[in-house]
Amino acid sequence: MNNRFKVEILEGALDFFDEIEKKAVNKIIFNIRKSQQIIDSEVFKKLDGDIWEFRTLFNKKKYRLLAFWDKTGEKETIVVGTNGFIKKTQKTPKKEIKKAKQIRVEYFKDKTQ
Repeated sequence: MNNRFKVEILEGALDFFDEIEKKAVNKIIFNIRKSQQIIDSEVFKKLDGDIWEFRTLFNKKKYRLLAFWDKTGEKETIVVGTNGFIKKTQKTPKKEIKKAKQIRVEYFKDKTQ
């Protein structure tokens, strides 16, 4: 079965993976792979403007990995994971969304240089 998109994980997201337990990371990766195969808004959904989120529930904790789409050029479509956090309230923290948006701006700026 073909993947709907490729996934690239940036340094900020990898730092998040280093901070959480290994089994949670494995579940997040499982959900990323699942979202590459099927459309499931419980696992991958649009959050704010150009920012999307991979959603994982593991051991009663809500893990979020923010991401954006890169569909430029001749390349395959890529989803770029920017930063992650454990969601503790109903609303996604604005600072996390702002951080993901800034990483997106830097990503495309670096890409054009």
